[in-house]
Amino acid sequence: MLMKTENGIQAYPLGLATDGEWVRIVNITGGKNLVKRLTIMGMIDGINIQMLQHRTNSGVVILCGETRLALGHGMAHKIMVEPVQH
Repeated sequence: MLMKTENGIQAYPLGLATDGEWVRIVNITGGKNLVKRLTIMGMIDGINIQMLQHRTNSGVVILCGETRLALGHGMAHKIMVEPVQH
């Protein structure tokens, strides 16, 4: 699932990012409970995160600020991101 952002860049699910890639969160497509859970973890629209480890059809490990977070495959695919130059 791809979507266009305000600046015309194609956004894609976090689960499709590659190891080492820096991305910016542009949207969370889950329900209010997921949005609340991710907000508590510091994952809000506009924040840059780095994909540290990606396993196909499994979870991901990301760097959000100074914190490493592990997310399940389903959750990672509800977080829409765009690439950033870092």
